[in-house]
Amino acid sequence: MFGIGMSELLVILVVALIIFGPTRLPELARSLGKAMAEFRRASTDLRSTFEEATRETPPQPPPQAPPAPSQLAASGAAPAPPTVAEPAAKPADPRSTSWPGEPRSS
Repeated sequence: MFGIGMSELLVILVVALIIFGPTRLPELARSLGKAMAEFRRASTDLRSTFEEATRETPPQPPPQAPPAPSQLAASGAAPAPPTVAEPAAKPADPRSTSWPGEPRSS
């Protein structure tokens, strides 16, 4: 414990007993114990927060590519029809004062 032997610890306790007295020494020990417990709790919370922030997320599996046409022909399945993208909507006239869905006043 910090490189302090039993004899050094006994000398420190005797000096503390002489300085603070028998009535105040238990109060000091209690407050020191509470402070040590709070320090441990805070360091544990900090360590868990740090570990959680630095934890790597597991790698996601790569997306599967659609089967090649040669594989579809070999399996006897019909190829999927190609998808058609919808045309983009015309941009609204910035000079218009009506709301969408309202008839125009002009």
